[in-house]
Amino acid sequence: MTRTLTTWMLLCASAAAASAGERPRPPLLLTGAAVLDPEGTKLLSGQAVLIIDGRIQSIGPQSDMKIPTGTERIDLTGLTLLPGLIDLHSHLLLHPYNEALWEDQVLKENVALRTARAVAAARATLEAGFTTLRDLGTEGAGYADVGIRDAISQGIIPGPRIFASTRAIVATGCYAPAGFDPRWDMPIGAQVADGVDGVRKAVRQQIAGGADWIKFYADYHRRPGAPATATFSQDEMLAIVAEAQSAGLRVAAHATTSEGIRRAVLAGVRTIEHGYEASDEVLALMKEHGVTLCPTLAAAESYEIYSGWKPGTPEPPRLQTVKATFSRALKAGVSIANGSDVGVFPHGQNVRELELLVLCGMSPAEALRAATITAAKVLGREKDLGRITDGATADLIAVKGDPLNDVVSLRQPILVVRDGRIEKR
Repeated sequence: MTRTLTTWMLLCASAAAASAGERPRPPLLLTGAAVLDPEGTKLLSGQAVLIIDGRIQSIGPQSDMKIPTGTERIDLTGLTLLPGLIDLHSHLLLHPYNEALWEDQVLKENVALRTARAVAAARATLEAGFTTLRDLGTEGAGYADVGIRDAISQGIIPGPRIFASTRAIVATGCYAPAGFDPRWDMPIGAQVADGVDGVRKAVRQQIAGGADWIKFYADYHRRPGAPATATFSQDEMLAIVAEAQSAGLRVAAHATTSEGIRRAVLAGVRTIEHGYEASDEVLALMKEHGVTLCPTLAAAESYEIYSGWKPGTPEPPRLQTVKATFSRALKAGVSIANGSDVGVFPHGQNVRELELLVLCGMSPAEALRAATITAAKVLGREKDLGRITDGATADLIAVKGDPLNDVVSLRQPILVVRDGRIEKR
């Protein structure tokens, strides 16, 4: 009876996995490629990579490996094998603003339509070689990112590994859509909370809803056309971070002004998003506290293009300021991680951020590190993501050329493996 029950349970588990779309992961052997070393500084030749059960079992000469029967072998001669790329600032529930304005997406587009579009965006992202995303806000689509995350993890749909932040937390009157007749209560693209008790409650609600990260807006403009100012008080920011940390979560802060950045850093956030107007004093504070900058240069570039600027002509002053701030951050020794704000521009073109990091002063190797080792550290996953090393999660891409010398070679991955499964070939 016990054996019959056990067999029945195993059959049910197998059927459940099949219904969830999970696919088997046979052992996989990758040979012939130049392999990025674990520190991301050089390419190694003569190394094969053996993957078993979604993890890198071993790296070394093929002749030294014990290869299981049934292993699938892929010859990558002439290619470069890298860890899967990571983008720490994405919005799968948004699409480019030259297709539909942000306000129209939040107010007019059906959430089911937005979610369906996000499924396609997730696939495009994965096929572009980005195997991990931190999605920083659904912008009016509630907890849809949690559903997409779980559908991917269960094998129902293809996509990158997602760290979801659900709804960003904003102060009253400090987010959008805005500018309507005050008689009307309009939907807001985030969760409004005020006061220490109010922001603590919001964090708790988001964690209960499935958030992996907490995001809040440290500054924003309070009226259309007004300059951005700091929004939450220092005590409110401290409460947001403390409540998140008590549940083991980390916090990201949207912050463009020096005062917003200063308060967020002192509150203990892990990352500053954008940081476009940071002073040298604030950049020094970020370095002192070990806070990482996600510069979102590609979004800043896209905003100017949508406003009529044509690349190749003199850059608008705003874009010049953004790039100059990034260069000062780099010179100040601030930790830089790849975060593009994709969704403002098309999903699947995430590599544009790495290209801009290089154009603004990073070496190609540093930019690649920002999208692998540094990004994995921000996520608290430096032991198993962002590296090709024994025991790491088998998130890998193969590309033509040498990304340590030219990040443009990352634009067309030939092979994408996530969690040991071939996703693009």
